[in-house]
Amino acid sequence: MMEKATDSVSAAKDNVFAMFGGGAKKEPKPVDDAENDRSGSAKAQADKAKAAEGTSTAPATTTADGDDEKAEEEEADVHFEPVVHLTEKVDTKTNEELEEQAFKMRAKLFKFDRESREWKERGTGDVRLLKHKENGKTRLVMRRDKTLKVCANHYVVPDMKLSPNVGSDRSWVWNAAADVSEGEPEAQTLAIRFANSENANMFKEAFMKAQQENEALFKTE
Repeated sequence: MMEKATDSVSAAKDNVFAMFGGGAKKEPKPVDDAENDRSGSAKAQADKAKAAEGTSTAPATTTADGDDEKAEEEEADVHFEPVVHLTEKVDTKTNEELEEQAFKMRAKLFKFDRESREWKERGTGDVRLLKHKENGKTRLVMRRDKTLKVCANHYVVPDMKLSPNVGSDRSWVWNAAADVSEGEPEAQTLAIRFANSENANMFKEAFMKAQQENEALFKTE
């Protein structure tokens, strides 16, 4: 009787503990080692399959990118023939082809304006004395820098006289009865200024020499 009473008391305690989350402790279920091995192997095999899949797809991506780059290069390789060939040379005649240069010096040229009664600049460039290879006559030609527009063009005739410009030892003044720099022959009063007096004197010597040579040629006409 006492054993039955004890069992009843124990059962009652277990029921009470069970109601409040207590109760008898449950023993953990034993895990089979073979089952763990199988699950680990399956995970390893899955990871290996993913890695193999990534390795197999990488070359395909690279190949696709390479094909795209090649296609872009082929599309960019476009060639157009020029409509105008810029290498073609155009012959421009200056009427100096049959002349040889006897003198050249950089200077600044002025023209006297009779209406305003003042000097006006004609341009800066190289003043040259050009001698014709066939008839031997010498003319004075001056072109502006960059534009190469003619600002003086006349024969160096014997009646021209170089006079020193007032207050300067590097400038000369003379009258040209038939300057054709503007197209039609026109009487001009010109003044030319050099960098220094030495250059101015060199110009005077070459100018007077051309006058002497032209004088003999004009007499025979």
